Amino acid sequence: MFAITLSPRIACADSIFAPVGPVGAGDRIIILDALVIMLAIVVPTIAVTLAFAWWYRASNTRAVYRPDFTYSGRLELIVWSIPTLVIFFVGGVIWIGSHRLDPFQPLPSSAKPLEIEAVAFDWKWLFIYPEQRIASINRLVIPVGRPLHFRITSASVFNAFFVPRLGSMIYAMNGMVSQLNLEAERPGTYLGLSAQFSGDGCSDMKFDSVAVPAAQFASWAAGVEGAPLDRAAVGALLKQSRAVSPTTYRGVDSTLFDAIAQQKLPPGEGPASGRGGPGTQNVMPHGRAP
Repeated sequence: MFAITLSPRIACADSIFAPVGPVGAGDRIIILDALVIMLAIVVPTIAVTLAFAWWYRASNTRAVYRPDFTYSGRLELIVWSIPTLVIFFVGGVIWIGSHRLDPFQPLPSSAKPLEIEAVAFDWKWLFIYPEQRIASINRLVIPVGRPLHFRITSASVFNAFFVPRLGSMIYAMNGMVSQLNLEAERPGTYLGLSAQFSGDGCSDMKFDSVAVPAAQFASWAAGVEGAPLDRAAVGALLKQSRAVSPTTYRGVDSTLFDAIAQQKLPPGEGPASGRGGPGTQNVMPHGRAP
C-alpha cells in the first residue's frame, strides 16, 4: 500500500519510477519492495528512539533508573531478529530480481531483437545499427514493442550506459564487451546518459532515446544520410569534445565495433596509463566475445 501511495509522488519525467519498458518496471518493483522492507526496521527504530527520549527525560519521575541493567534475552532477540529478517527479505528480493532481470538474458518476445552497438567516447555516444549499416551520435532511435539487444564498449575511459526509464544501467569499458536487453513499450523521447564520471565533459554526455512505431523506425533507417563511418573516420570521434550535436552516418564498417572492443584502434584521449593494451581484452563471463 505504501509503495502504491508513494509511486505517483516520486514518478516524474526521466525517472526510474516512471518506467516505459519491462526491464524498467522490474527495476522499479525491486527498489520499492526493498524500500518497504527496510522501513519495517527504520520506522520502529525512529519511533522507539523518540519514545525512549521522551520517557526517560529528567522531569519524568515515573521512569525507573537501573544503572545495574546489563542483559535481557527478550531484548536481544528483538534487536537481532528484526535486522536478520530484513537482510533475508531484501536479499531474497534482490537475488530473484537479479536473475529475472539479467541484462544478458534476452527478453521473451516473438519478434527478432534489434541489434545495436553502443560505443562510449570522450564525451559522446556512438550508436551503430549493424543490420542497417547506419550509425548516429548522441541520438538513439528505437522501435516500440521490439526487443533491443545492445553490445556495449568504450573507446576511452570507463563509462556507464543508462536510460533510466528503460532500466538497467550497465558499464562500458575499454577492451570489454557487455550486453544489455531492453524494450520500449510506448513512443516517446527518453533521457539517456553516462552514469559514471569520466572526465570534465561527462555532464554533457547525454543523448535522446527516441522510441517510435516500427514503421516509422524503418522509414527513419532507410532515410538516414551522412558520410561513411570507417576506421579512419573514427579518429575524429576519438578526440575529446563536449555537447556534440546529433549526427548520422550511412555506410558503416561492419568490423568497426569489434575493432574498437578488441583494441585494434588507438584509444581516446583519456588517461593512457593503466591500459592492458592489445591482446588483453576482457569479455564478461556470461557474454559472448565480439
